[in-house]
Amino acid sequence: MAMESPVTPFTPVDDFFPEPDIVIEHQRTQSPLRKRPRHTSSITASDSGQSLVMVSEESKAPIRDDTYYMSDGSCILRVQNTLFKVHRTILSKDQSSFGLMFTLPQGEISGEGMSDDHPIVLQGDSAEEFRHFLWALYALPSELMIIQSPISKVDLSRLIDIAKVSCKYSFKSTETWALDAIQEYLERNTSPLFNDNPLIYMFRTSTTRSSALLEGPIARLIRLAQMCSHSRLMDTMIGLLQKLLSGSLHYSYLAMTLADEFNLRDLRGAAYLEVMQTSVFVCSGVANGHTYVEGDIQETSEGPQRLVVSPVQQLRLLSGYHRLSKAWDKLRTVPPQFEHAPSCCATWHQNHGCTQSWTDFWKEKTRLEGVLSLGSANVLGRLAVIIKEFDKWGSATYMYHDCKSAARRSIHEKVKQLQQALPDYFTEGGEY
Repeated sequence: MAMESPVTPFTPVDDFFPEPDIVIEHQRTQSPLRKRPRHTSSITASDSGQSLVMVSEESKAPIRDDTYYMSDGSCILRVQNTLFKVHRTILSKDQSSFGLMFTLPQGEISGEGMSDDHPIVLQGDSAEEFRHFLWALYALPSELMIIQSPISKVDLSRLIDIAKVSCKYSFKSTETWALDAIQEYLERNTSPLFNDNPLIYMFRTSTTRSSALLEGPIARLIRLAQMCSHSRLMDTMIGLLQKLLSGSLHYSYLAMTLADEFNLRDLRGAAYLEVMQTSVFVCSGVANGHTYVEGDIQETSEGPQRLVVSPVQQLRLLSGYHRLSKAWDKLRTVPPQFEHAPSCCATWHQNHGCTQSWTDFWKEKTRLEGVLSLGSANVLGRLAVIIKEFDKWGSATYMYHDCKSAARRSIHEKVKQLQQALPDYFTEGGEY
C-alpha cells in the first residue's frame, strides 16, 4: 500500500439513474388528486415513488419519432426532444403509473397529451430508453421469444433500458420479463458461470480512466438490480466483478466505488484490499497545476500504478492498512487456538509438548522471508504462505496427529474470519 499527499477534493461522478420523471401532483389541500394546470415551469410531485410531470413545451421544437408516432395513437408523450404518439390503453396496462394518471380529472387547461403543442412530458428518461420500452409493449410474442433464443444476438443495452423504464413506471410484467431475459443471457452457455463467459471480454477495457466504467454495462446492471430489488441479478454481477477485479485496477476501482454506492458488503472488502495492495492512491482535486479526476489511473516508471480516489475512499484505505497491520502484529505473537484431542490431553506431558511444538512452529514460520516479503497489511497473503509451510511440515515429534489436524483447521478458520470481517476494516474512524 502507498499513498501520496491529498489534494483539494473533486466533485464525484453523478448517479447513473436520474431522479423523478412522471408524476401525479398532490394538492396542498385535502381535495382529491387531479391534474394541475400547465405553467411555464416544471411541476413535480410524487405518488408511490414515481414521477409523472406536466410541463410547458421546451423552447426547441420537438421531432416525431419515426416508429412510435402512430397515426391512430391516442396520447402524445414527449421524452427529451422526441414526440411519441401511442395508445392510452397500452400505457394503462399492468396497473402502471400511466393508468392512474389518465384517471385523474383535467386541470384548468384540458387536452393534456392530445396534441404536439401540449404533450405529456416525461423527465429523467432518454428518447432511446423510452423507444426500447415501447418496443417491448408493442412487440409480437414471436419477437419477444426471439430475443431469448440461444441463437439470437441479444441487445443487452435494450434489455437494460426496458427493465429500467418498466420498473420506473410500474409495468411489473414487462419488468419481470426483461430481468429474466437479462439473467438468462448472463448465464447462457457458461459452466461454471464465468470461466468462459464472453461478457468478461466484452466488459474489459483499455481506457485509462476507470470512472468511464461507472457508465458501462456492469455498473448499469448493478444499478438496475438495486433499483428493481433483484437479488439474483445482483449476486450474478457481484460474482462477475469479483472475477474481474483481481486482474485489473480499473475493475478494482469500479468494484470499490459500486460497493460504497450500494453498500455491497460482499464486494467492499475484496475491492478495497485489492486497491490497497496494488496501487499508489492519491486524492482527487487540483495540485501543482494538474487536475486529478477520480478513477484516473496513471502509469509510473517504477512501482505500482497511481489511482485517483475520493477523500472518503482514501480515508477508508488508510484505515484498512492501519487496522490490518495491527491485526497481524497481534496474530504473529499469538498463534490461532485449537482444542487438543482427548488422547493428547490424557497426560500433562503430551499436552505440554504438543502446545510447545505448535508455538515454536508459529514463531518460526511468521518470520520467514516469504511471509515478511509481503506487506504488513497483507494478512491473508501471509497466512496463505504459512498454510503451505504447514503442509510441508511433515511429522512433529511432540505434536499429536489429531492435534496437528486441529491446528491446521484453526489457520483456515482464521482466514475465513478475516475474509468475513474484511469490509469492517475499511471503515473510516474508530478502532476495529
